[in-house]
Amino acid sequence: MAKQNTLKGSFSLCGKGLHTGLSLTVTFNPAPENTGYKIQRIDLDEQPVIDAVAEKVIDTQRGTVLGVGDVRVSTVEHGLSALYALGIDNCLIQVNGPEFPILDGSAAMYVEKIQQVGIEEQNAPKDYYIIKKKIEVKDEESGSCITILPDENFSITAMCSFESKFINSQFATIENVDEFAKEIAPARTFVFVRDIEPLINANLIKGGDMDNAIVIYERETTQERLDKLADLLNVPHRDATKLGYIQNKPLVWENECTRHKLLDIIGDMALIGKPIKGRIIATRPGHSINNKFARLMRREIRKHEVQAPVYDPNETPIMDNIRIRELLPHRYPMQLVDKVIALGATNIIGVKNITSNEPFFVGHFPQEPVMPGVLQIEAMAQCGGLLVLNTVDEPERWSTYFMRIDDVKFRQKVVPGDTLVFKVELLAPVRHGISSMKGYMFVGDQLVSEATFTAQIVKNK
Repeated sequence: MAKQNTLKGSFSLCGKGLHTGLSLTVTFNPAPENTGYKIQRIDLDEQPVIDAVAEKVIDTQRGTVLGVGDVRVSTVEHGLSALYALGIDNCLIQVNGPEFPILDGSAAMYVEKIQQVGIEEQNAPKDYYIIKKKIEVKDEESGSCITILPDENFSITAMCSFESKFINSQFATIENVDEFAKEIAPARTFVFVRDIEPLINANLIKGGDMDNAIVIYERETTQERLDKLADLLNVPHRDATKLGYIQNKPLVWENECTRHKLLDIIGDMALIGKPIKGRIIATRPGHSINNKFARLMRREIRKHEVQAPVYDPNETPIMDNIRIRELLPHRYPMQLVDKVIALGATNIIGVKNITSNEPFFVGHFPQEPVMPGVLQIEAMAQCGGLLVLNTVDEPERWSTYFMRIDDVKFRQKVVPGDTLVFKVELLAPVRHGISSMKGYMFVGDQLVSEATFTAQIVKNK
C-alpha cells in the first residue's frame, strides 16, 4: 500500500508578490506524518500557522487566499499544486509576507526544487479518498461546473471559454499526475489587458509584469490609454493597433491558458486534505467554483470518515481459505475470515461472507437473525492476527490472544446475505509480541462496527 511522503530537505524560492509587489521568500520544509499542508507567516510576531484546507479560503477574486482572523496568505495555489501533483502529503510552508512570490507565473520552479531536494517516504499509509459516485457542483450564474466521477487514478479535464478570439474555447487534460511536471507545471497565469486597469484600481497586481504572466491584448484601445497602462506597470510602450499576446516569452502551448486553469484546479484540490482517486471534469473553472467543490468534497469525506476498502470479488485473494487455516488455529464454527484481499506492512483487508447457515443464527435470534457483536470483534481480531503473524518466521507455529478491547462501536446490524469487509491497521510497531490495532468492519460502503484491541502472539508449545 502507498505510503505518505514528505520532502527530504528544505528549499526556498525568492521573488516579488504578484499583488503586493513585495520582495518575498517562501520556504518548504519536511513535516511529520499526518501533518498535511500548513502555512506559517514568519514575518508576524507570533508566527501564526494556517491549515491549508478549503474552509480557510477567505477570498478567490484573483487567486486563492487563506486566512484566519487578520492573518492572510494569498497566491498559494501554484506551490500547493506542485506539492499535490508530486505526491507530497506533509509539508510546512513558511513565508515572510502576505503572499507567495509569483516567480514566472507557473509551478515550474516549485517542481524543480522538489525534484532537487527529493521526496522521502514515511511510515503512515497514504489515505486516499476514493470516489465511488458522481459528485457535482454548479454555478448557474457563471456557467461553471465541476464534476468528479469514479476512476482508478486522479485525472482532470478542463474546458474553458473566454470572450476572446485568441482563446475562445480550449480544453486541457492530464490523465496521470506523473505528467504534471512536464505538461502542466510550466503553464503560466494569464491576464487580459482589459482587466489590468480594474485590477490596478483595486490595489492589486503591483508585482505584475511581462515576465510573470501571459498578457492578452485582444480589444484595441487608444494609444494614450495603452501607454498609460504601460507606465503604471513600468513596461515598454507598444503599438496599440497590434493585437495578440504581448508577454516577453512566447506561448509554450497553444492552450497554455487552459493548462494553467488545470494547474489551479490541482492547487485548489490540494485543500481537500486528502489525495483523491477520481476523474474531474471542469467546465469554465475558476478559484471560486474550485473552492466550492473542495468544500463539498471535505463534507463528503467527513460523512465517510473511514472509507470502505474497494472490494472486487473477481480478484485473486492474497490469502485464500486454505492458507488462512494454515496460519490460524480457528476452525468451524470459529473461523471468521474467508479470504485476505490486501496485505501491507501495517494494514490488512479481509472478507467474510455471512450466510443464513451460520451456527450462531440458530439462537441469535431465531426470528430475526443478527450476528453477535462479540463475533464481529472476533472476526476483526482474526484479521488482525493474520497481519501480525505475517511479521514472524514460521507463522504456523504462533497463536494470537486478546489482551484488551477498547472503543467498541456497533452502528448497524449484520444479517444473512451481508459481505463483511475488514480493515485492520497497526497503531504501533509490534514489540515483545504485543500489538495494538484498530479494526473496522464494513458492509458495502457503510461502517457497521469498529474496535481498538491489543493482542499478544505466543509461540505454540
